[in-house]
Amino acid sequence: MNAPVSMPHVMPTYGRLPVALSHGEGARVWDTEGRRYLDALSGIAVNTLGHKHPRLVAALQDQVEKMIHCCNYYQVPLQEELASMLVERSGLTNVFFCNSGLEANEAALKIARKYGHDKGIDRAEVVVYEKAFHGRSIATLSATGNPKVHAGFEPLVEGFVRVPLNDIAALEEVARTRPNVTAVFLEVIQGEGGINPARTEYLQAVRALCDKQGWLLMLDEVQCGIGRTGKWFAHQWAGIQPDVMPLAKGLGSGVPIGAVVCGPKAADVLKPGNHGTTFGGNPLAMRAGVETLKTMDAEGLMANAVTVGAHLMAALKRELGDLAGVKDIRGQGLMIGIELDRPCGIILSRALEAGLLLSVTADTVVRLLPPLIFTTAEADECVAILAPIVRAFLAETQA
Repeated sequence: MNAPVSMPHVMPTYGRLPVALSHGEGARVWDTEGRRYLDALSGIAVNTLGHKHPRLVAALQDQVEKMIHCCNYYQVPLQEELASMLVERSGLTNVFFCNSGLEANEAALKIARKYGHDKGIDRAEVVVYEKAFHGRSIATLSATGNPKVHAGFEPLVEGFVRVPLNDIAALEEVARTRPNVTAVFLEVIQGEGGINPARTEYLQAVRALCDKQGWLLMLDEVQCGIGRTGKWFAHQWAGIQPDVMPLAKGLGSGVPIGAVVCGPKAADVLKPGNHGTTFGGNPLAMRAGVETLKTMDAEGLMANAVTVGAHLMAALKRELGDLAGVKDIRGQGLMIGIELDRPCGIILSRALEAGLLLSVTADTVVRLLPPLIFTTAEADECVAILAPIVRAFLAETQA
């Protein structure tokens, strides 16, 4: 490993690994010492097209020469172009653009509260989930189901009712006892919480209950959306539509972007002056989003996510599935988690030493989020590097 890079003027908010990445191409990145790595993390589900994709590079170079930013005092035609593409792919109505998943989730929460106020509910409540992660602002960390994220930032924002995932009886009990609920807010696949999918039948039951109660169904697709599971949005596997859908991460292939896509029940909740952003919807981010979606279509990347994801999942199960200490291997498409029966943070640095980028989340889950351009050969390479690391780790540790 390299010596730690000195960054004394940067606030120490991350436990950084001692590597500085300098450039990338495809699913490969290089550090400043010239060492090459296989990228099975894609910037935490951000680099949809991998690195240095020629179509994206050309589009961004062209846009930088024209205009990077203009404020929302003026019409931005690229906003309408990207919004129309998202509406077409989702079947929803309209879009608000921002800069990140956190901002998209904040906007969704504001919509839920305003929706309640418009119905005469002065203290609106939103149902959220155990093990959820929606961001680190005061409101989104309050919605997040992780005590470690809460610690040191109390008092939390009120108005959240927490339930376990995939337990429809718990949600029905909320419907019976909490008259101020206006929305249900959940990740279709919990990312930071450990790659925990909402079951198809659960999503369908939640949609039906929201319709019955007059609640908004808000599905956080920040990490699992934009083709990662093999459909544009992970909820589409369940054959349902949300009323509010926050997006970010992979939508801009690395350029910061967030979006809230709304259906008819929520499309007109926010009026002029209710919400806004300086940088959101700027021409550079919009061009990145447009080119990302066009390239995904042109190169069949959702089908690739299904094919390569199934290949990667099968290889992981073959190499690790019967190993003592491996509790589960789960996920969908190119969003996969390997849950161990013990904390395994050390695997992050050991994989890095072996030339593989990945993450460990929820203390015990090795998370793989490769770019959607990943090939079966790269999936095999990923498993060939990772499997011996997991075996060695389990052999030398005790649960």
